[in-house]
Amino acid sequence: MKTKIGVLFITLMFALVLSACGNGSDEAKELLNENKNTEAKDGLKIAISVDPDGLDPHRTTASSTFVITNNIYDTLVKVTKDGEIEPSLAASYEQSEDGKTLTFNLREDVQFHDGTALTAKDVAYSFERIKDELGPRKDNYAYITEVNVIDDYTIEFKAESPSASFISDFAYPWAAIVKDGADETLKKDPVGTGPYKLVNWTPQDKIVLEGVDHYNEGQIQNVEFKMMPDSTAQVTSFKKGDIHLIETTGDVVDTLGDATIIEIDNNSVQLMAMNLENDYLSNKKLRQAINMAVDKEELINAVWWGYGKQIGSHYPPVLKGYVDTTGTYPYDVKKAKALVEESGAKGITLNMKLPSDYPNYVAAGQIIAEKLEAIGIHVKIETIEWGTWLTDVYGNRDYDLTVVGHTGRIEGYDLLEKYNSTRSDNYFNYKNTEIDDLLSSIKVELDEERRMDMYEQVQTILAEEVPALYIQEPTRIYGISDDLEGFSAYPIDVFELKDLKFKE
Repeated sequence: MKTKIGVLFITLMFALVLSACGNGSDEAKELLNENKNTEAKDGLKIAISVDPDGLDPHRTTASSTFVITNNIYDTLVKVTKDGEIEPSLAASYEQSEDGKTLTFNLREDVQFHDGTALTAKDVAYSFERIKDELGPRKDNYAYITEVNVIDDYTIEFKAESPSASFISDFAYPWAAIVKDGADETLKKDPVGTGPYKLVNWTPQDKIVLEGVDHYNEGQIQNVEFKMMPDSTAQVTSFKKGDIHLIETTGDVVDTLGDATIIEIDNNSVQLMAMNLENDYLSNKKLRQAINMAVDKEELINAVWWGYGKQIGSHYPPVLKGYVDTTGTYPYDVKKAKALVEESGAKGITLNMKLPSDYPNYVAAGQIIAEKLEAIGIHVKIETIEWGTWLTDVYGNRDYDLTVVGHTGRIEGYDLLEKYNSTRSDNYFNYKNTEIDDLLSSIKVELDEERRMDMYEQVQTILAEEVPALYIQEPTRIYGISDDLEGFSAYPIDVFELKDLKFKE
């Protein structure tokens, strides 16, 4: 059974489909299904491709890590399946008329996994960590100037100016609330308030979580994330029934039999970033040439089997405010060659660093390298581990070209802000005063119509300036065991284990 969902915020519920059991007797079929269900209820097993870089939500930027930590920790507010913001650890919240103060009234019934009661001091401590020098998301929250504990269950955040994303900034998994003073223990021994707690983590093997009884009656109690970097092994284990949920690829969809297949237009972008600190790449003509040398449709078909939508800037089609800029630099090898000549870059060699943990990014990089060779640009490919990529490329900006994905955001500003010239996560080294001014205006503009107009301007400029080769909004494909139900899509790159149930 295959389900195609083109709108991100639709809840994905699926019907039970019983597998055929060959030519055996009815009794044998019933026994097989009974044994399968008994084994499944012993625990949910999910395949993951990349081991987390720790379980501290304030010290990572890896979406693969947030898939785990999102289920261990909670946030003050959360995003619903249809993109709305609602209270979570907060019982309620109020924003001042001038938009600069946000006050949260905490629930008084929340405990950490060790039995300690949650108070406003834990919230204040969490945001001290998020905003400190070690926090990779510190720039996201730099506009918050004060965090004031009013009493045990009331906390106040003050901003230097109104912010369109003030409330939504508290819904992301990196805004998780941790226990006061936990600090270094969080990486390997997390204590949260979420629906699951850590039982065991064997690096490069598995992470085992256990449901917290008081959180959600009826949730699956035992969950194992199995580290399986090889996609073929994932599919094989899924077909055998050893794995109940995998994120898979378009080439194997038709081989998964009676499994439920879910396709989601994902709120994210995939691109080949360019480091504009490189003298050649600082020339817009060369960046234009690189964009015109690559047939995006051909690339998406070759690497992602046609599952994905072309983009022309750093903005996914599912997000409010999207404008189509895909035609800005159409595929044109002849013109690309001419632009390389004009830029003086013919014969240069660029270094491309690719994260080895993501085979699709490696494959895309190899194809792009071939296309650039055809217009006179040599590419030296270096594959590195994900942790090294995060440090060297994203952190230290030590690269010329790289292929990677960026998760989406609830508010467009949060997706685009990395293009501000002063941002520590502007690993493109892109500088444009007009973009800086627009982003500054968007940040404080509370009128949605005016904000959407400015989003269109930013997208148009990025599509013309091309600090990256913008490839696609990917389609995420999940294979779901036929005895599992409740899987839902969210507008941020997570899913909730507490939503999942085994069928009776």
